[in-house]
Amino acid sequence: MAERIQKVLAAAGLGSRRQIESWIKEGRIKVAGRVATLGEKLEGGERVTLNDKPIRLSQRKVYRHIVYNKPVGQICTRDDPEGRPTVFESLPRLSGSRWIAVGRLDLNTTGLLLFTTDGELANALMHPSAEVERRYAVRVFGEPAKEVLEKLKQGVILEDGPARFDTVEFAGGEGQNCWYRVSIREGRNREVRRLWEAVGLVVSRLIRIGYGPIDLDRSLRQGRCRDLDVAEVTALYDAVKLKTPTQARPRRRYGKGRRPR
Repeated sequence: MAERIQKVLAAAGLGSRRQIESWIKEGRIKVAGRVATLGEKLEGGERVTLNDKPIRLSQRKVYRHIVYNKPVGQICTRDDPEGRPTVFESLPRLSGSRWIAVGRLDLNTTGLLLFTTDGELANALMHPSAEVERRYAVRVFGEPAKEVLEKLKQGVILEDGPARFDTVEFAGGEGQNCWYRVSIREGRNREVRRLWEAVGLVVSRLIRIGYGPIDLDRSLRQGRCRDLDVAEVTALYDAVKLKTPTQARPRRRYGKGRRPR
């Protein structure tokens, strides 16, 4: 059955569908020696190249999925012109595939980041139509009134449109150090911080503690990652109504300086 080229390459773990679409527009992907077009379909058996290097699509992929506890100071891009450390430098090395980040966290936000080698899964988890829940622990300066918290749930207008939290719950603290747990089903840039700023409050600490069915392990130290187990992988695919393609690898943890293949 013929499928669109961006879907085939994403499923092969080459990158997210959005990333692959940009490569196609840039003319970096070719089919049978000619520049590929966005949306064209592959029947199977075609010679496909990226930057004139062949891509193997016939082999069955065994996907990997990990959760990483991001520390402050790391950025979520592969390369940084300023030389800042990236999250990818702390991940296990791969052979024949590459890690795809499911969403991003800004420089000063810590906590849960999901990575997968399945581009189709990554794309589905990030797509706005899936409305996958993101959960955060937030420390703000000051004690907002009940009316302010209700306003955050009802919605405020940001520069890129209306936004709101699905839930806002007090989680402890007093005075200038109050903690809240919030959930949101969007992934716009700095959206959690901007929502609090819109009601006159400053976020002093932000931790992502959950993404879809996956929660951040209390025992997983910052800068370390672990493989998701079979049940967790199945839950991720179920969350976006995709069929689980393979069994997950055993649950393993990796720390700084340990980069197995």
